[in-house]
Amino acid sequence: MKAEHNAPQSLSEVHRSVDTSKRTGWRRILSFIGPAYLVSVGYMDPGNWATDLAGGSKFGYQLIWVLLMSNLIALLLQSLSARLGIVRGLDLAQASRNAYPSWINIPLFGLAQTAIIACDLAEIIGMAIGLNLLFGLPLIWGISITIFDTVLLLFLLNKGMRKMEAFIVSMVFIVGISFLVEMFIVEPSIKEIIGGFEPSMLSGEALYIAIGIIGATVMPHNLYLHSSLVQTRKFERDEKGMKEAIKFNFIDTAVALNLAFFVNAAILILAAAAFYKNGLHEVAEIQDAHKLLQNIFGNVAPALFAIALIAAGQSSTITGTLAGQIVMEGHLKLRIQPWLRRLITRLLAIIPAFFTILWYGEDALGGLLILSQVVLSLQLGFAVIPLIHFTSDKKAMKGFAIKTWVKVLAWTSSIIIVSLNVKLVIEEIKTWGAEGGWYVYVLVIPLAILIGLLLLYIFIYPLTRRLKDENNNVPHGKALDIENVEKINYTRIGITVDFSKNDRNTIRHALIQGGKHAHYYLIHVVETAAARYYGESALDLETKSDIENLQKYCNNLAELGYKASPHIGYGGTVKAIVTISNESNLQLLVMGAHGHKGLKDLILGTTVNSVRHKVSIPVLIVR
Repeated sequence: MKAEHNAPQSLSEVHRSVDTSKRTGWRRILSFIGPAYLVSVGYMDPGNWATDLAGGSKFGYQLIWVLLMSNLIALLLQSLSARLGIVRGLDLAQASRNAYPSWINIPLFGLAQTAIIACDLAEIIGMAIGLNLLFGLPLIWGISITIFDTVLLLFLLNKGMRKMEAFIVSMVFIVGISFLVEMFIVEPSIKEIIGGFEPSMLSGEALYIAIGIIGATVMPHNLYLHSSLVQTRKFERDEKGMKEAIKFNFIDTAVALNLAFFVNAAILILAAAAFYKNGLHEVAEIQDAHKLLQNIFGNVAPALFAIALIAAGQSSTITGTLAGQIVMEGHLKLRIQPWLRRLITRLLAIIPAFFTILWYGEDALGGLLILSQVVLSLQLGFAVIPLIHFTSDKKAMKGFAIKTWVKVLAWTSSIIIVSLNVKLVIEEIKTWGAEGGWYVYVLVIPLAILIGLLLLYIFIYPLTRRLKDENNNVPHGKALDIENVEKINYTRIGITVDFSKNDRNTIRHALIQGGKHAHYYLIHVVETAAARYYGESALDLETKSDIENLQKYCNNLAELGYKASPHIGYGGTVKAIVTISNESNLQLLVMGAHGHKGLKDLILGTTVNSVRHKVSIPVLIVR
């Protein structure tokens, strides 16, 4: 079974950049390990820490079973996300663009991006608190420093997917080791821990905290992220290859999420052993937990606590910015410069944290953390419901559609998650309303109603209409027909093409220059990570699609009586075009210009100006 025709790559910089085919045995299994670890960091972020600390300090070991249940739900949904990416070759955002009317993708993108910003906000606050606890750095400086995560992410991506995964896994390892050591320090009761796994009836504040734990566990951006990250593995796209990929990715997901469960359980157990047992039942702030650990156990436990918090924040911010790229490219088909996209995501998260401290002081950050979890809960249904629809679709998934019992479990889980998160949102709105804020009735409640109606539409639409077959994600479009033109005198002419609507005009101007006596060198550059690292041996989806489109142009020109040959470049656009021009001894290079000016050139990049400065032949720029 092939991936959906002409679909663009999700996270194209690293798409299919990890080859699994050259490994055997346990090494082959290890080659699939990684994506779920990047996802798992979202399950141990500062939002989780806050709910786990509150649960452990107020109710001891009683809520461990809630953590286990939410982890099992997360495992189910993340495995569905991985299945979607492996079988259809699409991430969740791209699949949504295919399935729903185009207008719906604008609010879907807005909600997904808002959730990512809210999640990023929690990571930024957590890391700033960690720096403050460990080094005494003021929170406002800690938040400002996190902007440099953008540079770190670009550096890691340039080093390749495996390097980035190694960094994330090392951060997760630091978190795990920190809490393992702390377990020995606080000496929890094993018998009481085992008793916490027994389900119990919840009411009042225990129910509210349980809702918070579940709401903070399954995050919408993780579903977008996982469906994309599994596509970084290069494997045979036949039935056997995909079955194997699904199996190995499930192992990856199970191990990674169980590690996340261990960390969350460790935080809750730590709070239960350190605070609940000592009569300290109101510890909900991360700073309070750190201070009390120091008073009870000395300097080692709080230092490990702060180090783990920094590691969790650092790793989570990286995955959040990757998710921002996925939803922008998937829902809007918009590709901008990677550094700028990540900078925008980070700034949109830093600004509210920055101004909260300036206007309300450092003590208000705890409230901002809770608000970020409420925003996340609002968006969750918009990721879970389409995911279940897509993986249940027998026409699109063929033999890999989920079985009936899995479908029942998935819908039951989604109902639990959405209903509990709605309850959480309603409780928060009631609290704001009790404080007498006019904005609650004018802005918040109408917005919540609109979002609720949109969620209902997202659920009903696939049931009333068949999911659309056509792929709506192609970034460049299809090759166009070329009309006959008169000849001119050049004999070796290069033409750069990008399969956009501008190609027809660019090629027409080139044909006018050379006529039927010239030879035309059609040049296209594949910029994916696979192309950058593997060059001519890259066989990712975009490379094959571009080669086919380029050959179509050549065949089209041959039918019209023109001599043309395809020339594919790999990696950096400017360098590849200049290299092909020099090696082919071109006499003229014809390039299409898209008319970007000022800010658009900064955002979308410019190739024409760089190329014309580096070649010694005439360059015809066609608008």
